[in-house]
Amino acid sequence: MKADVFNMKGEKVKSVELPAAIFEAKVNVDLMHQAYVRQMANARLGTHDTKTRSEVSGGGQKPWKQKGTGRARQGSRRAVQWVGGGRVHTPHPRGYTQQMPKKMRQAALRSALTVKAADAGVILVEEFKLDEARTRHMSEALNRLVGESSALVVMSEKNQDYDTVMRSTVNLPEAKLLLAGYLNIRDLLGYDKLVLPLQALDALTAQLG
Repeated sequence: MKADVFNMKGEKVKSVELPAAIFEAKVNVDLMHQAYVRQMANARLGTHDTKTRSEVSGGGQKPWKQKGTGRARQGSRRAVQWVGGGRVHTPHPRGYTQQMPKKMRQAALRSALTVKAADAGVILVEEFKLDEARTRHMSEALNRLVGESSALVVMSEKNQDYDTVMRSTVNLPEAKLLLAGYLNIRDLLGYDKLVLPLQALDALTAQLG
């Protein structure tokens, strides 16, 4: 599959062949779904907690005698039917972590990249860099490359260019910057366009190819 390569002005400079192993892989929707659910589950803290009847204050004394009052028998003010009593069948701290083999995660990424490329969602850039860290400059560059679409920008490594682009992207709600090594299924599916400098494409090829 051939793809055009643009400069930061949005002008086509050349065409390159996309790696077939990554951008023409067999699409496995179930695997993509599993990877997405795993990532969302692993992001949960699991710190929610409620108190059972053994943890709430009060109780210790029977509210009233067992018989003769005409009221229902009660044994403790900690019981669940009392205001301020304990709770049952409510959440307690737990881990939501799900495991998934590395090869399956990589296969899910290849499927997502294939779908993105088939939908013309991959924008190749010869070199992604800004002269200075300005939100306006980043917004203008993305507007030339992807128009009004949301964009996930992937760079190969942390360097001066990465720092400049990162500071320019922070205040843009429809854009996000990632390193190639941190590419994930949620961000791939969550943004309309994937902006790839050629160096990042090489990094992805080494990682997934």
